[in-house]
Amino acid sequence: MNLRTTTPVSPSRIAMIGKSFLIILVAVVVVFASIRLATTASADQYDDRIRALQSDMARYQAEADRLNGEATTLANALAQITNEKNAIQAQLAITQAKYDQLVTDIAKTEQEIKDNQDALGITIADLYVDDNISPIEMLASSSNIGNFLDKQEYRNAVRDELSGTIKKVKELKTQLSEQKVEVEKVLAEQKAANESLIAKEAEQQGLLNKTNNDEAAYQGLISSSAAQIAEARATQAAIRARINGSGGYVLIDAGSLSDYPWNSSNCPMSSYFSTGGSDGNGGDGHGYGCRQCASYAAWRIAKETGIYYSWGNAVNFTQNAKNNGYVEGAARAGSIAVMDPAKAGQGFGHVAWVESASGGMVTVSQYNYDYGQGYGMYSKMTLSEGAFDHYVHIK
Repeated sequence: MNLRTTTPVSPSRIAMIGKSFLIILVAVVVVFASIRLATTASADQYDDRIRALQSDMARYQAEADRLNGEATTLANALAQITNEKNAIQAQLAITQAKYDQLVTDIAKTEQEIKDNQDALGITIADLYVDDNISPIEMLASSSNIGNFLDKQEYRNAVRDELSGTIKKVKELKTQLSEQKVEVEKVLAEQKAANESLIAKEAEQQGLLNKTNNDEAAYQGLISSSAAQIAEARATQAAIRARINGSGGYVLIDAGSLSDYPWNSSNCPMSSYFSTGGSDGNGGDGHGYGCRQCASYAAWRIAKETGIYYSWGNAVNFTQNAKNNGYVEGAARAGSIAVMDPAKAGQGFGHVAWVESASGGMVTVSQYNYDYGQGYGMYSKMTLSEGAFDHYVHIK
């Protein structure tokens, strides 16, 4: 019976191992260079598009906010709705571009992995065969100790390089896959933005139908709620100024929250106020306007405590919470954060749920932070804890 020991590892075999090692190094460099170049080209293509869309969205939002601060006229109302629609469309396009970018990168990476496997398949097979040669066999077939060490070094280096390469490519694929999952999540949330767009179009058409594009008819339509609109506008201007004055915010998430029962399709916002809802007149069934900050805060409190409180406007939440035994204190997770523009003499106030607090900063989730910019949608942001006046511990 012929044994492996009867077949010496010749000097030409050493040369072949050396060549294999060089081939692998070249292949690795080529593979990673092509991945890097492909990713860069893809990133440049989509990044330019995303930057342009972000610029468009900011412009539309700024224009909507400017119109929001001007006189209440039919032309302004229609123009504001148009800019809000355009901003939502830009946000949807940004998310789609990010998704497209990741899908493209993942496809390229998967192809590069396949090409890498095909190119190195033979070398891996050779390495496997060579790896079955025991150190004793290799030592016996070597002309001297130096020759043996060279063989061992080649074998170890090739194996380590292959292992490192495969690990890196797998890590890259895993990273991209995770990013794809994240963007798919964002896309799902952006479905609510698309519904909001449909609601905005319906609002625009409904306004035109009610007024027949006549300014006098529009003024008659809003006269009964003009004072409330003015107060809501002043409140949100005060909230915006308060947050900007405390250092601004970092937006983490925006759109719609799937658990919360109200969205732009069943509770469209119009001129600061909720419409539709459980009663057809904007109510959420618990004494609040659906998709308003107080409605969301009460829902979140009920989620934690099992009790749905009716605490009025946001500015009333602090005292009503304390009346029910909750304690006001330092900012911490599981609290309601209350902003009190009423200190300036007017306003409904604003309330949010504290997700986390650390180092003088809080991360809050909320609805209807700023109708002029947020369109009554859900948002999650990090900002200075000094932006709020009260923190009442609920959880």
